[in-house]
Amino acid sequence: MRVFFNSRHDAHDGAGEMHHGRMVPCFENARRIPIIRDAVAHAVKAQLVDPADHGMDPIRAIHDPDYLDFIENAWSEWTRAGKTGDAFPYVWPTAGFSGGNPKHISARLGQFAISSDTPITQGTWKAAYWGAQTVTSAADATWNDGEASFALTRPPGHHAHGNRYGGYCFLNNSAIAAQQMITKGAKKVAILDIDYHHGNGTQDIFYERGDVLTISIHADPTHQFPFFMGYANETGRNDGAGANLNIPLAGGSDFGAWGQGFAKAMQKLVTWQPDALVIALGVDAHEAEPICDFKLQTDDFNRIGQMIGRLGLKTVFVMEGGYAHDVIGLNVAAVLSGYLDQAKR
Repeated sequence: MRVFFNSRHDAHDGAGEMHHGRMVPCFENARRIPIIRDAVAHAVKAQLVDPADHGMDPIRAIHDPDYLDFIENAWSEWTRAGKTGDAFPYVWPTAGFSGGNPKHISARLGQFAISSDTPITQGTWKAAYWGAQTVTSAADATWNDGEASFALTRPPGHHAHGNRYGGYCFLNNSAIAAQQMITKGAKKVAILDIDYHHGNGTQDIFYERGDVLTISIHADPTHQFPFFMGYANETGRNDGAGANLNIPLAGGSDFGAWGQGFAKAMQKLVTWQPDALVIALGVDAHEAEPICDFKLQTDDFNRIGQMIGRLGLKTVFVMEGGYAHDVIGLNVAAVLSGYLDQAKR
């Protein structure tokens, strides 16, 4: 399997994050990726591939121009305002505010952020930009020859909306990969998000479109981030009616419950018949994860990979969440190994 690798991912490396009212070291940090890289290289004998630079077009196909201008320039605006340390929002334009269009960086951070857990650093744009190039290169390769690809990149993307960032995410990598295959000629693409948290940004981006099916298996948002999206009654709107499937699971779910949710996802995929599949590959449903409460084990991720392989679709894997350093590499490698074992049959 080809592994398209964002070697510039470590340009984004925050000093800390706001986690339930406390500043703590960032769970999403640059140390995650070398662990995954080494585990995958050992397990599937993968060769790392440098992404090509496709420019801004694939990013603009998903994200709003004013948002992109903000993300690209936020750090320079922050430092010009005399701020030091990582940039965080602290005020939001919530209901009851009179409006206006303030230009101060603190206001702009609140305008575009959905949460306070996501630092913007000097290298955030560089890392996110090359993440988008990584997934675009992976999508191109898979669409062209049918061989599966893995886009190994960070920061992750599935919480990023077309005009919002948060949940550690700035550019929606899975959405960019799906759109790239649509641009190249796919009529229908599906995104299957197996991250512990709901892919709220991905859902929002495609919610009124009928050419991209979005499916997310995740923790019930009544008790987990993103709280305000991810419920089963969110099924799409207008052209996208019926093209969004949320499968929320109770806290503490093991593979028995998770597998039942996965069976629903598989049924939807088989019925929908996409030309290609993007897997938003979060592995934070593992029992050792520090900010999640599902109970999956590494062998379960191998079974997940096998089930994905049985679909027989052109498949792009895009790295999302997973923060337990002791097991994250093993779990990603298990998914990819299971997929390749099934694909060979």
